[in-house]
Amino acid sequence: MDGPRRRCTRFNRKEREDRKEGPGLFFLNPGLRFAFSAFFAVSICLAWMPASAAAGDSPPTGIIIFSSNRSGPWHIWSVKPDGSDLKELTKGGADENDVDPVFSPDGKSVLFSSTRGGAVGVWRMPLDASAPPVRICDGDQAEWSPDGRRICLRRSERIFTRDLASGQEKCITPEKFPHCSSPSWSRDGKAIAFACRWDAGNAIFTVPADGGEPAKIYGEQGACEPHWSPDGSRLVYETETHVATIQPDGKGNRLVTTFGGVQRYPRWSPDGRFIVFCQGASDRGPWELYIIPAAGGRPVKVTEDGSDMNPDWK
Repeated sequence: MDGPRRRCTRFNRKEREDRKEGPGLFFLNPGLRFAFSAFFAVSICLAWMPASAAAGDSPPTGIIIFSSNRSGPWHIWSVKPDGSDLKELTKGGADENDVDPVFSPDGKSVLFSSTRGGAVGVWRMPLDASAPPVRICDGDQAEWSPDGRRICLRRSERIFTRDLASGQEKCITPEKFPHCSSPSWSRDGKAIAFACRWDAGNAIFTVPADGGEPAKIYGEQGACEPHWSPDGSRLVYETETHVATIQPDGKGNRLVTTFGGVQRYPRWSPDGRFIVFCQGASDRGPWELYIIPAAGGRPVKVTEDGSDMNPDWK
């Protein structure tokens, strides 16, 4: 893997025209850069301003973790919402890429996907890097259950749950759902949201955490990458170009980003007031992190240099 795997196995409009079959897995070239004029056209819409200006006088707090190629291979990094205290959390060889970081419920540990050892797997490490990462299992795109005892993950484009103590696993998506991605555990632990792709397009669903029949939430505009709000009342997701939120019953769908370029990988702030996302000049990046109020507004730039993806916030 020469870069992070697209979390959602989406065909964009051109790819749907050019390709009728295929695995739907996409990789980003870390060296890929686009013309300054294209990037400038997006940047003029995204002012770099103090975080407090985006949502009154109460700025966002906490720590954001993300994957970046700013040091060469893709590693896990952390940064404060105001762009300060940038730290590289993982190290590795030239062929070892770490992506998809996710905080544990207590904020002390991080799950991530890695090619360490030559095969893509789910790994765990302490946030303070006080101990080396430990491999859990094959797969990627893992997330914790609310009690921290289980994880959900993707393997062979199916969604599984895994008990961390016993190692017992269960596939929770039916065979008729062929290309699944981006599992996200609900805050009450009862359901898992995920995305699925067919030739006709993408849709986001919820499924009982112990397995069952999935229920569609939304299936337009390439919807994928769903993630629950801290209070469980809404999910944030990405379309082919923008970030939106929606209620779990499919009602109350609304756009959060409406500006130029492409917005990807949205996640909520711990208090639900903000959303962090990745901004690119096109769907091939390069990507930078921005923060925006959850109800919409002016975005705040958090990072620059390299390409920064897959944020999570605690």
